[in-house]
Amino acid sequence: MQQNLLILSHPVSSIHPTNQPKTMTVWIYHERQEALLCGQHALNNLLQRHAFTPDTLSQIANQLDAMELNFMAQNNEGGVHSKDYLKRIQEGSGNVDEQGNFSVEVLRAALLSRYRLELPNILQKGILDEREITTIDGFICNKSAHWFAIRKINGRYWNLNSTLERPEVISHFQLASEVDKLRGAGYSVFCVVESLPEICTNEAMMDQGLPQYWWKEDDLLKGKTNAMTRADDPWKNVGSGRRLDGKSYNNNGAAASLDVSGMTEDEMLQMAMMASLEQQDPSSASASDSTKSASIDDNTQSYELADEPPEGTPGSIKIQFRLPNGSRAVRRFFKSETVGALYTYVGMTCGKDHRGVELRAGFPPKDLGSRKDETVEDAGLAGEMVHGRIA
Repeated sequence: MQQNLLILSHPVSSIHPTNQPKTMTVWIYHERQEALLCGQHALNNLLQRHAFTPDTLSQIANQLDAMELNFMAQNNEGGVHSKDYLKRIQEGSGNVDEQGNFSVEVLRAALLSRYRLELPNILQKGILDEREITTIDGFICNKSAHWFAIRKINGRYWNLNSTLERPEVISHFQLASEVDKLRGAGYSVFCVVESLPEICTNEAMMDQGLPQYWWKEDDLLKGKTNAMTRADDPWKNVGSGRRLDGKSYNNNGAAASLDVSGMTEDEMLQMAMMASLEQQDPSSASASDSTKSASIDDNTQSYELADEPPEGTPGSIKIQFRLPNGSRAVRRFFKSETVGALYTYVGMTCGKDHRGVELRAGFPPKDLGSRKDETVEDAGLAGEMVHGRIA
């Protein structure tokens, strides 16, 4: 009895795991590559659950496309009949292609709308200059059409690249050099600083993922060639709730509970997208238009655009653009250049005066007009997508 009282007075949650023997079984979720859906797998591996399907992400992409088109339609060169708008329509989606490649905006919108998690580029001011890289919960890395996740699980970092046969451990000592190596190879590295969903430590939590993608952490650390996945775990159904017909409460092994809430997924996504349009209140739209007109009429200042620094130049960052004509561009800038230089660049690229250019960035998209005198570093634009239109 005395022993029991002692145990009850020291709950497990209050004991630091590094000071106690590891008795719990930890499972690691690692979806493998299917078609070109690595963006979906990267999100799910980061979250350690089968949270998003291709259909869900495609719906987000379509809504983002609608937002971008709505933004482009508000121009003084013909609106929806302008050449740039019609060209953008002809090009199709800018956020998902026919092979299932999703843009970073889709991944960001998915994390923000469902989990209220932000996905900044690690180069943004306030990320690595305020904390050690080993205090960050997870990363999503992107180069061209490939995405993959790195996630801290049970005190260790794991490479969860969907092209790998199994998860690979990354030591704390190696993490910084691994991220630097990725950036040197042309990868953009984004991060979730904290508050990722909890890791899997029991059978009930494993219903949140597909059975063939769960790996027992202990087997991976021991380097077993036949490391166990849940699909071949002989104990996988012991103690889990089963129906009388032998089927699980979850028809496909995924987390149906993720979709059970007061609102449907579409409703939640619609709310997030509608908020970003910032057009619900006509009076607020009028105020925004008048402010925009004033800034265009009154701002005669020119912003210097430096020559583009070579790849790998210290103190430089990359910024992506969706130009007013619907095309995409990527350019390097010095961190010390002003946001106004971006207006100069877009204006020169489109053959327009910079005063007639409107730029937005972030999610939800926000007008950058009031931040022209800030540096691109202070404005947090490293690795961001900037959308432009001719006002």
